[in-house]
Amino acid sequence: MIELIPAIDIINGQCVRLTKGDYNQKTVYRDSPVEVAREFDEIGFKRLHLVDLDGAKSKHIVNSLALHHIATETNLRIDFGGGIKTDADIETAFANGADMVTIGSIAVTNPDLFISWMEKYGAERMILGADVRNGKISINGWKEDSTEDLLPFLQKYINAGIVNVLCTEIAKDGTLQGPAIELYSQIMEAYPHLHLIASGGVSCMNDILALDKAGIPAVVFGKAIYEGKINLKELWDWQNA
Repeated sequence: MIELIPAIDIINGQCVRLTKGDYNQKTVYRDSPVEVAREFDEIGFKRLHLVDLDGAKSKHIVNSLALHHIATETNLRIDFGGGIKTDADIETAFANGADMVTIGSIAVTNPDLFISWMEKYGAERMILGADVRNGKISINGWKEDSTEDLLPFLQKYINAGIVNVLCTEIAKDGTLQGPAIELYSQIMEAYPHLHLIASGGVSCMNDILALDKAGIPAVVFGKAIYEGKINLKELWDWQNA
C-alpha cells in the first residue's frame, strides 16, 4: 500500500502552493500552517512534507518557528525541506522537530557535505530531493537547472547509502494534470529497493490509486487537497480499509 504524505508549503508564514515552482504563480490557501497540520493529524495521517519556500529562495531556513509549532502541536512525523545549506541549517531543522530532512541543492553543489550529513545523522533521516526539469536536476528553489542527469544522480547516492528519494517532476507540480507515473516507474525499474516518494501533478484520488497500482512506495500531494479535489477522510479510509 502506498504511503500517503500530505504537504504544506510555507511563504510568509502562510500555507501556499506554487505552479511549476514559479513564485509569481502563488496561491495562498490558509493563513495558519499549524491549523492545517492539526487537521491532517486529526484525520489520522502520520507523515507531513513541510517545505520552507522562503528558505529555498533565501538559501537558508526561514520558517523554523512554523516547523517548531507543528512538531510540538501534532503527532505528525515531519520531513522538512527548503533552505538547508549549512551545518547550522540542518541542526536548526532537527532542533525544531524535523524527523527527517529533504536535501536537494546541496546534494548537487556540495556532495561531500551531504554525505557527511548522512554519516552524522543517519541515511534513514535523509531524503534526497531529486527535482527534475527536462531530465536534469533543478536546484535553489527550482530557479536553476544543473547539469546532473536524474538516474546517474540517484545512482551516485544509492551507492553512498541513500534509501529515501523525493522526486518531483517540476513540469507537473501544481498543475493538477496527473503525476509523472512513467518517470517514477522508470526509477523503480532501475532501483527496485528505493523508497521513492512521488511528487507533482496529483489531481484526484484516482491518481493516487494509479501510483499505488504502479508500485510507487509513497506520494506527496498538496494542491489537490486545498482545491477540494481530494477528500482526505475518504483517502484515509481507503488506505485503512
